[in-house]
Amino acid sequence: MLKGAIICPDEELCQKLEELLQDMSVVSLTRSVPRYPNANELSRTLRANAPQVLFLSVENLSRALEIVTAAEAHLPGVQIVAINRTADPATLLEVMRSGIREFITLPFERKNMGDALSRVKEILDRRPIQMEHTDLVFSFLPAKPGVGATTIATNTAMAVSRLPEQRSLLLDLDLNSGMIRFLLQLENTFSLTDAAERSLQMDESMWPQLVTSIGSLDVVHSGRLNPDKRLEGTHIRHIMDFARRNYRAVFLDLSGNLERFSVEAMHESKKIFLVVTPEVPSLHLAREKLQYLRLMDLADRVAILLNRCQKRAVVSPAQVEDLLQQPVLMTFANDYQGVHRAMTAGKAVDAGSELGRQFAQLAQYSLDIKHAATAEPKKRLAEYLSILPSPVSLFSAKKGVS
Repeated sequence: MLKGAIICPDEELCQKLEELLQDMSVVSLTRSVPRYPNANELSRTLRANAPQVLFLSVENLSRALEIVTAAEAHLPGVQIVAINRTADPATLLEVMRSGIREFITLPFERKNMGDALSRVKEILDRRPIQMEHTDLVFSFLPAKPGVGATTIATNTAMAVSRLPEQRSLLLDLDLNSGMIRFLLQLENTFSLTDAAERSLQMDESMWPQLVTSIGSLDVVHSGRLNPDKRLEGTHIRHIMDFARRNYRAVFLDLSGNLERFSVEAMHESKKIFLVVTPEVPSLHLAREKLQYLRLMDLADRVAILLNRCQKRAVVSPAQVEDLLQQPVLMTFANDYQGVHRAMTAGKAVDAGSELGRQFAQLAQYSLDIKHAATAEPKKRLAEYLSILPSPVSLFSAKKGVS
């Protein structure tokens, strides 16, 4: 089914077109705009809805032709069908000169519309629309509850949003124990489940009601605890399609329960950050999850984040890598006081602290930013390892974990 939108100030004309399209079940209408939008409004509408076919009223020919030019610039490949009450020769000639090849007038007839849409579909099959979208989608998966995945996801997203021209989105996908609403002291009554319920009708006017903006970061929290709420994979796909078109980077905080919608989210992700702590239960569950992700063909996207590292930890980063058979991408300091202060204030961890700088490094890594400081983690890790005691076998730490 084609995705369509209508721009038509004529209410009766628009209503008759909607009725015909609904009856034909060939086009899924995502948006009807009852006026000629300005350039910014048109850009937002096209980004939010990404229609394949745009039904455009030409009752005001000069405004309509401006929209044709702008639509083709914002959404290359979009097919435009002109609509009007009549088709006088002068208007028809100008419409054809603008590149529009389909013109439908009242009374809207099913056969004429069907023929026009068949031709539109043939063109789209040969040359699909070209919509800019980001591939910078990152999932944060905790090895077990309490390892700090939400803290890392939240602070990394906020670090990205502090960079120039980095409009970002943070989604809390933990429906059971989502903490982002509490961590950032959000008061928005709308939540992820509201976004899911409206995912098929999502547009540029509805979305701002669902998000809370913190500088250049938009946040959607998981809402109040409700065990009866469920998300479908299709909901996630529609939300992700919308987010990819409207944000530079998208960060997903997962529950760790590997729900179907969480697996769908990870399939949408460029990287899956598996967050572990240097403790045997956490590492055991991390290994279990890695095995599952391999079965899902997702293991090549996984990067290990080792949280709450201490200078003389019982389990070293090298031992973590040996157990998980996966390199540790980054380590994070165990800064309980700093995290507590940030949580109490509903803000990010101090960007000038050691932990804050580590979040900034992960933000830069996520955006593929080349930076001189990227060599520093390796140096720090080498220094870290040099002061550790001799390796301690995980067998001795907890029998039965290998």
